[in-house]
Amino acid sequence: MKATGKVVLITGAARRVGAAIARQLAAEGCQLALHYKRSAADAEALAQELRARHGTEPLLIAGDLADPETPAHLMDAAIGHFGCLDGLVNNASLYSPAPFGEITPGDWAAMEAVHLRAPLFLTQAAAPHLRKTGGAVVNIGDIHAEIPLRGYLPYSVTKAGLLALTRALAKELGPEIRVNSVSPGVVLWAEDKDPPDGDQQGLIQRNALKRVGSPEDIAGAIAYLLFDAPYVTGHNLVVDGGRMLY
Repeated sequence: MKATGKVVLITGAARRVGAAIARQLAAEGCQLALHYKRSAADAEALAQELRARHGTEPLLIAGDLADPETPAHLMDAAIGHFGCLDGLVNNASLYSPAPFGEITPGDWAAMEAVHLRAPLFLTQAAAPHLRKTGGAVVNIGDIHAEIPLRGYLPYSVTKAGLLALTRALAKELGPEIRVNSVSPGVVLWAEDKDPPDGDQQGLIQRNALKRVGSPEDIAGAIAYLLFDAPYVTGHNLVVDGGRMLY
């Protein structure tokens, strides 16, 4: 298997899509550094699951990506433990409403820190190690980077910035390092929130495949871009069941 023994750092890995990415990569034989912010119990439960199923021993690293020192801390911990790096998945995300007339500098700063600043500086810290292994970076975008979501301007715009960052990094880091992104559609409903652009059933009907996707769909796309796409860089892979067709 191409991924066997490869070392991958995943941000926001304790829950939801991040945990699905960790499960997929562990099943493919990767060694994992799993970042989390507050979800220590979820991170430890995931690590126990991966030990039991795959015999792997993930490294758990806590950190707040809003802290400018966190990218260096994550990279130092991962390299100090594994000695190398083959892949970086910038998965961590914030998702919260910000009606236009009520947007504050704090709203913007929080989104920009996680969706743009942290991926940039984490990739910068990872680059010397990824060059040595011919590694790859995958950023997690959103279809709302291209179809802005009303009432979520800081979220939509900073995710759009992440897609631009993906393309810019692909130019900066080629030919040694490939950089791509994945933009999910609905694969999990937001916790404790109704969809801001319609009810759940209505959203499903505005989707060519007429169903919700799964976190595993995203995880599979990430594994492909990390290990099975040697001539793909600067690309945004949309995994939305045809939502953007509507």
